[in-house]
Amino acid sequence: MTKRTSAKYKIDRRMGENIWGRPKSPVNRREYGPGQHGQRRKGKLSDFGTQLRAKQKLKGYYGDLTEKQFRRIYGEAERVKGDTGENLIGLLERRLDAVVYRAKFVPTVFAARQFVNHGHVLVNGKPVNIPSYRVKEGDVVEVREKSRQMTALLEAVQLAERDVPDYIEADHSKMTAKFVRTPGLSDVPYPVMMEPNLVVEFYAKN
Repeated sequence: MTKRTSAKYKIDRRMGENIWGRPKSPVNRREYGPGQHGQRRKGKLSDFGTQLRAKQKLKGYYGDLTEKQFRRIYGEAERVKGDTGENLIGLLERRLDAVVYRAKFVPTVFAARQFVNHGHVLVNGKPVNIPSYRVKEGDVVEVREKSRQMTALLEAVQLAERDVPDYIEADHSKMTAKFVRTPGLSDVPYPVMMEPNLVVEFYAKN
């Protein structure tokens, strides 16, 4: 188990929200944060604290990206024409590990990163093992033939707790997923409210 996988429930508890909507999240049982000081009464968050939390939540959702990775994606979102917050969501959803997760080939975002890293995925017929690889509209992501009978994969496809969003066309009989279009914030099935506008405010000031 990777350090980040074991930390995923800590992220939930730190945020006080079940950010992936998983039934096993400890937030369902304990609403206080992790660690010995987790049960202290929470004060009202400042504007900075609210913006920081929005950033940590979004960053955590995509497999707890490093600050350097996240900042780089934000920089790209800022350079593209249009709403920076919407652009940021679109770029995050175009990550290969995010597409693998959305297509329900794996149960978690963390598992998606590992799945891609271990060479189980092809993009347009060619092997790609970089989780941050950015898919384009029309790209077809598929599970390698040799990996299609993996237990974790077959179990993930059956998961009832989430559906494949409409910007991805998944065919679980062939283990393929076509990335149809880049989504906006309202298209993405986040189990909790994400506020990319606050992330934009955070980076604008810091």
